[in-house]
Amino acid sequence: MRNIFYYLILAVIAASCSTNPYKKSEKIYDSKLKTLKETISNKDPQPLPVIPHVEINIDTLYTKQLHTYKDTLSKMGSTPLENGVNTEWIGTVNFNLRKPNFIIIHHTAQDSLQQTLKTFTKIESQVSSHYLISDDGKVVQMLNDYLRAWHAGAGTWGKNTDINSTSIGIELDNNGSEVFSELQINSLLALLTKLKKDYNIPAQNIIGHADIAPTRKKDPSQLFPWKILADKGFGIWSDEFLETAPINFNIEQGLRIIGYDTKNLPAAITAFKLHYIQTEVNDVLDEKTINTIYSIYKKQ
Repeated sequence: MRNIFYYLILAVIAASCSTNPYKKSEKIYDSKLKTLKETISNKDPQPLPVIPHVEINIDTLYTKQLHTYKDTLSKMGSTPLENGVNTEWIGTVNFNLRKPNFIIIHHTAQDSLQQTLKTFTKIESQVSSHYLISDDGKVVQMLNDYLRAWHAGAGTWGKNTDINSTSIGIELDNNGSEVFSELQINSLLALLTKLKKDYNIPAQNIIGHADIAPTRKKDPSQLFPWKILADKGFGIWSDEFLETAPINFNIEQGLRIIGYDTKNLPAAITAFKLHYIQTEVNDVLDEKTINTIYSIYKKQ
């Protein structure tokens, strides 16, 4: 009996002294996590090609919210499940931050940069964007690219039904009825150059708010120069000489393959024309519209 008790004591001591087999990987996990936390915590203005440096102040509400996400990211404890089982934490060494795959362009539909900044810094508004570009070309960044802004709302593109989680939002200071300034578009092109390079965003994934929410939104307006962007590699455009669509070409299916939600087909057609046929923004399916849809469809 004494021998059994002796061996039991030895077993307990051995177990308490055994090394954690995952100690090395946990250390790597902690190191990588610290680097990623520093990345999303960075609030330094980012230089853009050709664009003058613009300093902005980040308010304490942003910082407070960011700390919440940092605490969530750092959490490594056990989590109880409904069936009574507790999860066990063993950190992997293979991870990074999610990267955005879409850029959604908006106009603010407000009268000034300051009015929009006020809207985006009020909790009550529940709306935000990663970037805001003023009429004179100044660029304000309001959120780290890796974080989820609230700019797209209930929008879909293809099978993606949570655009906010996969996109960067860019707001242009414009009330929706005025021509976009040359300085503003040049700054947008500079910003798109950086973002497309940083995240390898496909050209066809640079779209407008109206594209993802055709029944609700009209931004950016029909005055927005989509062709100029497409010529620079930020978006796609129809062929200069339109090929006649086949007789059996399914227009609704073509729009869906491009990305449009066609549950309300007239709204989808109007949104398509707002982007690609800006001189005729309506839901009329004439020959030019059908052939343009076919041209864009072939580029997917």
